[in-house]
Amino acid sequence: MRNLILSAVFASLGLLGATAQAESIEAGRQYEQLSSPVPVSQPGKIEVVELFWYGCPHCYQFEPTLNPWVEKLPDDVNFVRVPALFGGIWDVHGQLFITLESMGVERKVHEAVFDAIHKDKRKLADVDEMAEFLATQGVDKDKFLGTFNSFAVKGQMAKAKKLAVAYQIKGVPVLIVGGKYRFDIRSSGGPEQALEVADFLIGKERAAN
Repeated sequence: MRNLILSAVFASLGLLGATAQAESIEAGRQYEQLSSPVPVSQPGKIEVVELFWYGCPHCYQFEPTLNPWVEKLPDDVNFVRVPALFGGIWDVHGQLFITLESMGVERKVHEAVFDAIHKDKRKLADVDEMAEFLATQGVDKDKFLGTFNSFAVKGQMAKAKKLAVAYQIKGVPVLIVGGKYRFDIRSSGGPEQALEVADFLIGKERAAN
């Protein structure tokens, strides 16, 4: 009986803590509401967008926290990665990501690309170097080279640039929920706290629909 009472007490405390935490999340502090909402890619689903750059150390450090969270997202949430294209090597790496996504192999090699840049200190700054590396990860070299400069990839790059402008981002990593709410690790207080803000805003969107 004592254990049951203690379990109930701890459960209540956990619920109160979660409620208090949610109540402490507010616009203008942990997140910003966009002045003009951006249409989501899958109407009917709650969209969470991460804008990132393969060369960003903060994006790389966020991965071990972000990925397990993404894997557990419910069916009504659609997670999308969008490369931030600020010119130069940002665009090169963004083109790499979009090429991999177009080929349907991005999920397979996403972590390996991050590791190559941040652990192995490879620049992956030109298409031939990328192709050679990706071949070691099981990606067809010729198909990659043929896709990299394709019309479809260039079209997706133009779309990514427009999204970054619409989201009014100035750095990465940044998360956008529902095309309405923007926040990052710094504004949230850390990687774990950023995902708590994301969960809060997902709940906010779910309640509004």
